[in-house]
Amino acid sequence: MRRKDREVTDKKEILEMLEKCDTVRIGIQGAEYPYVVPVSFGMAIENEEPVIYFHCAKQGMKLELLQEHAEVCVEGDRFLGVQKTAHGITTRYESVIGFGKCQFVEMPEEVEKGIQTMLAHYGYHDYPLDRCKGLDHMKVGRIRLERLYGKRNLPEKE
Repeated sequence: MRRKDREVTDKKEILEMLEKCDTVRIGIQGAEYPYVVPVSFGMAIENEEPVIYFHCAKQGMKLELLQEHAEVCVEGDRFLGVQKTAHGITTRYESVIGFGKCQFVEMPEEVEKGIQTMLAHYGYHDYPLDRCKGLDHMKVGRIRLERLYGKRNLPEKE
């Protein structure tokens, strides 16, 4: 990383940054080009490692590519605005990059855990799963983040 002053190395801080993200993007190896797709997500800590849960349809390009290439890059960010500085204009942000392998959970209790983790991320901790009409049409993916990096350029205080 060129700008070491913007690098975040504390794992707890990086995870807090990731928790603040509304969406993450998953980068997947495609046949000809990389494929990047935004997904709703939830994060859990399992065996002291961060795990991302997301859902997708039971068919489609994302699922096909992930079944062929489990190795992924996960990106999350928060745009905090643009600010004029003594040196010009700069974007204020926080961003997280992670690498891991995707697997699709099959056991009903794992699927439920993944969906509950996603619901909790968006503030619906107690939402009853029986009200989720699309459960029969989705798969739940799980990505254990093996490597995690953070970067930020926070607004200057006035």
